[in-house]
Amino acid sequence: MFEFNLLAECGGARAGEFVTPHGVIETPVFMPVGTQAAVKAMSPDELAEIGAHVILGNTYHLYLRPGAGIVAEAGGLHKFMGWSKAILTDSGGFQVFSLAALRKVTDDGVEFRSHVDGSAHFMTPELSIDVQEKLGSDIAMCFDECVKLPAEEAASRSAVERTLKWAQRCRERHSRADQALFGIAQGALFDGQRVECARRLIEIGFEGYAIGGLSVGESADEMYHTLDILEPELPKGSPRYLMGVGMPDNIIEAVSRGVDMFDCVLPTRNGRNGTLFTSEGSVNIKNAAYERDFSPIDAACECYACRNFSRAYIRHLHKAGEILASRLCTWHNLHFLINLTKRARAAIIDGTFRDFRARFLSSWHRNGADDVYIPGDA
Repeated sequence: MFEFNLLAECGGARAGEFVTPHGVIETPVFMPVGTQAAVKAMSPDELAEIGAHVILGNTYHLYLRPGAGIVAEAGGLHKFMGWSKAILTDSGGFQVFSLAALRKVTDDGVEFRSHVDGSAHFMTPELSIDVQEKLGSDIAMCFDECVKLPAEEAASRSAVERTLKWAQRCRERHSRADQALFGIAQGALFDGQRVECARRLIEIGFEGYAIGGLSVGESADEMYHTLDILEPELPKGSPRYLMGVGMPDNIIEAVSRGVDMFDCVLPTRNGRNGTLFTSEGSVNIKNAAYERDFSPIDAACECYACRNFSRAYIRHLHKAGEILASRLCTWHNLHFLINLTKRARAAIIDGTFRDFRARFLSSWHRNGADDVYIPGDA
């Protein structure tokens, strides 16, 4: 039911196809985040129009509200949210560790209090899998422990061991043949731990492998070094997923290091705050410089916002507090990243990715950035 076909390589970059029950995911791919079973400010039809063929839902949030049982009664997450293409669900591990209050971590699982109503819960690897199976996503993630950076070596080692034990328990619990299960490699910024974690995950055996615990405070060079260390370790015949990375230059650099899949709340969160990706860096549309700028957000972009509206108009909407501002900016940012990975894919297949990478990075860094918001959970 699941098959990953590697179609082309150019240097370390890869172009492939990941076959799922709800369609083929062409890689490299950017996956919009729909934490609460909705990508903020976008309808499913609009997501399909901009070329999304896989989106994310979050186990932690959907477990708390509305509850996995309700989603299952609705016929699964696809029917519940009106999305017919592929869905990946995060395990909830990152949210448990970043959002939940008064959490207590043991080898059995994590005791925590909901950020919604303060109620007590105990999340185990088995419960995470049970919830994801009820949600019915195409891709489920193992429950893992993510440490903050910078991390002490002993704390990271403890998290790696727990992540591996939990991965084994997730593998044993998982039973849906129509749902792929991905393992998550942890290890903070310690090369030996990263390599060991990846190798032991491969021994357990998963349909895909994710790289977790990055984009949480480390430098870009540290991120790239970790990817360089892991690239020869991860199976060529399986998709590779870098979790939580959404800056355009980070994505292109990660693609050059063999990463296939990306997700991040950055394009939607930044869009709601008026920060927009362009081919020449990011801009904050609320800046006074754009008050009489009647050009599109990005002359090189063909999204709905760029085809129809000016920077001056979108700035006016933001200043006036109009909801349309968030919608148009989110639409543009998501289109930008989805189109960026599509262009990278075409360049890999054509054998021109090295030139594409050099041109894009040169253009992206040309004018710097007006403003960049730090991604969070939603």
